[in-house]
Amino acid sequence: MAAKPVLHYINERGRMEPIRWLLAAAGVEFDECFVKTKDDLTKLRKDGFLLFQQVPMVEIDGMKMVQTRAILNYIAGKYNLYGKDLKERALIDTYVEGLLDLNELIMDYDYLSADQKKQQLAPILDKATNRYFPVFEKVLKDHGRDFLVGDRFSRADVHLFETLLMAEEYKPDILASFPLLQSFKARISNIPTIKKFLQPGSQRKSQPRQEDVQEILKIFD
Repeated sequence: MAAKPVLHYINERGRMEPIRWLLAAAGVEFDECFVKTKDDLTKLRKDGFLLFQQVPMVEIDGMKMVQTRAILNYIAGKYNLYGKDLKERALIDTYVEGLLDLNELIMDYDYLSADQKKQQLAPILDKATNRYFPVFEKVLKDHGRDFLVGDRFSRADVHLFETLLMAEEYKPDILASFPLLQSFKARISNIPTIKKFLQPGSQRKSQPRQEDVQEILKIFD
């Protein structure tokens, strides 16, 4: 029996959360080794495990993989979440890259000060509702299928679903003008592996608490 992947990161969302989501969507169990202090991160660096001195790092199939996109690409390919051919993969990559741009805006927002958050939330929500979500509403309309690409579940669906949930945390009615995205969200939430990851007690992470942010930032100073 193959060893479970081991995820090395802080016990927060950050750049590891899309990786957690993709593994969970694939039905893959994984372990986590949390970086709790600056010393923990320093040790990983000194041991030579971090090619570019950065986490996330994922141990999988005998490799110690770094760089979020490379890790996501590998998992998607390994677990058949990357389309049936190169054309589908190109579409998936296009949608995923756009979503990661929005995802990073939201992720960075979590680590802003309270004053900065007051200034930055409106622009982020504006980009979500006027730049990103209309694209995926149109994709779903034009494609006319249950999933974004082809006839089967892919990493593009996973990343869109994750991003929709995060956006709703900041504005619960953000999908009010996007009926196809609402239907998409309902469909994806009923996929068994996704449904399991949504349950309390899963390895899904919540928003970092404001009081924890400074301690988290000290690890990466």
